[in-house]
Amino acid sequence: MPSREAPDDGSEVLQLDEQFSVVAEGRRVSGAQRVLKHGDTFGVFDEIGDIGAEPGSEQGLYHRGTRHLSRLELLLAGHRPLLLSSTVTDDNVVFVSDLTNVDVRRAEQLDVPHGEIHLFRARILGDGYCVEMLRMCNYGRRTVDVPLVVLFDADFADIFEVRGTRRSRRGTRLADGRADDYLLRYRGLDDVERRTRLRWTQQPDDLQPGRATFRLRLEPRAGVAFEMSAHCEAGRAEAAAPRYDAALHEARTAALARTGSACDLHSSSEPFNRWVKRSSADLHMMISRTPHGWYPYAGIPWFSTPFGRDGIITAFELLWADPEVARGVLTFLAATQATARCDAQDSAPGKILHEMRDGEMPALGEVPFGRYYGSIDATPLFVMLAGAYFTRTADAALIDRLWPHLLSALQWMTDDGDPDGDGFVEYARRSDNGLLQQGWKDSFDSVFHADGALATPPIALAEVQGYAYGAWRSAADLAAMRGEPALAAEWNARADRLRDRFEDTFWCADLGTYALALDGEKRPCRVRASNAAH
Repeated sequence: MPSREAPDDGSEVLQLDEQFSVVAEGRRVSGAQRVLKHGDTFGVFDEIGDIGAEPGSEQGLYHRGTRHLSRLELLLAGHRPLLLSSTVTDDNVVFVSDLTNVDVRRAEQLDVPHGEIHLFRARILGDGYCVEMLRMCNYGRRTVDVPLVVLFDADFADIFEVRGTRRSRRGTRLADGRADDYLLRYRGLDDVERRTRLRWTQQPDDLQPGRATFRLRLEPRAGVAFEMSAHCEAGRAEAAAPRYDAALHEARTAALARTGSACDLHSSSEPFNRWVKRSSADLHMMISRTPHGWYPYAGIPWFSTPFGRDGIITAFELLWADPEVARGVLTFLAATQATARCDAQDSAPGKILHEMRDGEMPALGEVPFGRYYGSIDATPLFVMLAGAYFTRTADAALIDRLWPHLLSALQWMTDDGDPDGDGFVEYARRSDNGLLQQGWKDSFDSVFHADGALATPPIALAEVQGYAYGAWRSAADLAAMRGEPALAAEWNARADRLRDRFEDTFWCADLGTYALALDGEKRPCRVRASNAAH
């Protein structure tokens, strides 16, 4: 129950403990998620800004494939605050929420009506850290002592664990460390110590494992503010996360650097302008700087990492507006192009990356996705993008740098990509736990015959032959630009042969469309599907 005390000046102070009753329900949390991302760090929160501790929840603060915070909850006088509103700013830089207290009753008397205490939280992510500002204000007429509790924990789960993959063994949760900050620690089976370092600009009045308590005195019409941060570390210790204002400046500067060279699009329709602005902000949030340039990551939460196909297609769609993204994608994929054959990674010389992951499970090979090449279409799309990029920019210097990689990709298309030499690019999984289907429809049952029977590998997808055709044409154009007419003629002839053979083999007159694929026995999958539209 609340209690009262008389301070030295004789005025009344209402002290709130954690046992008062909750009368006001306020606005319920809808279950909607709020998302922030910066570089290789992203966060998924509820509308209040909490990270719930429920089993199976995808919420958390993630860095390089590991969940560094699996719980971060605020309790205001022992209970979750009521939600007034929350949003992410238009530039996707800051999450903000406005919260308030529940009704506080003593016996039959209402001591603190809901809405008298306002709690504002604002959160920013940097690459490897999260900084949050907390501000509380008392709009009542009496001084109030309020306990604010921060509940925290880190399971250090690999993102594949969070998705539901079961592991027979895990690493060791080490003893927490305490000094000026609070350190959550985990040593993985890969012998890497991963840590989450929590700091507060106002020291907690009580700090216990998983719980920091602040006893805050709020004068009438006055407030208090402090900051807390979480820093993600793997291996070596990192510099402290910046203060909130510095983090805000850094994040907005980074956003401006990303968008400064891109074109702006405006129309006479304000709803259209708002849609474009929102879409642009979402897209730019997904684009990360790599050592090779900008790269659009595939999606939050499970795919916040480079994917070959997704990056290439996004670069194609942005080529008219921002060719610098295509430059970054081409350079990154050239740098990560396979140079050796490895069945565990479904890789072969010249093949373009499917996806690349950090984290404990990829490092140990429990999943093959540290660098995984099980994508049949990324390699011809890579060549197509190079041709489209040159058409858009006339950047011959980059094409010269990429030329050995383009030659290697084309060689893969004629060798490992076409093992039976029939001219069609096809796939069959070599890894034990890689993707069974390696086109853009990668569910295990996505390629089948009209009677429902699954197609047996190696499988030649309809759209991939279109990509191969486009790759040979693009390569021929680039060869002609480089003054190599013999290569240009050879590759144009190969494209012509592929087109004719495709028409003869894939067309299904009774369906009025092309077959979805050819199976391992060269039988057409006589199924109407969207693949042919590619």
